[in-house]
Amino acid sequence: MRPAIQSRLAVYKTKPFARFARKARIRDSELWEAASLANAGMIDADLGGGVIKQRIARPGEGKSAGSRSIILFRLNRRAVFVYGFEKKDLGNIKTGELEAFRELADVILGYSEAEIAKRVADGALIEVEPQEEDSDGQEVS
Repeated sequence: MRPAIQSRLAVYKTKPFARFARKARIRDSELWEAASLANAGMIDADLGGGVIKQRIARPGEGKSAGSRSIILFRLNRRAVFVYGFEKKDLGNIKTGELEAFRELADVILGYSEAEIAKRVADGALIEVEPQEEDSDGQEVS
């Protein structure tokens, strides 16, 4: 029997990434947009092994001055934001870090839906839901 195909991309962030996003004032709607662009084939950098780098635009400044994110990514299935940094603070990640992210991608992207649900329940992963924004650009709950 073939497994059911998931109808939409599931997007998550790790607790450390959530702290980075809060400090950088990155809203969940911006994370959802970055993941959706990747899922549509607009990936800023494919680092191999299920690891991609996406730029996240700063409001009013665009992507080039924005934050960078490392995402564990599987097309049409799952995007997990695991690491974020500002371009002004770090040009790129080191080779050893990339290898560690690839190993992590093997694990997390291989999780079953039940394993993901357990990680969400224990707080290791936080689900990012599509957000609506009001006319002032504020997320509506």
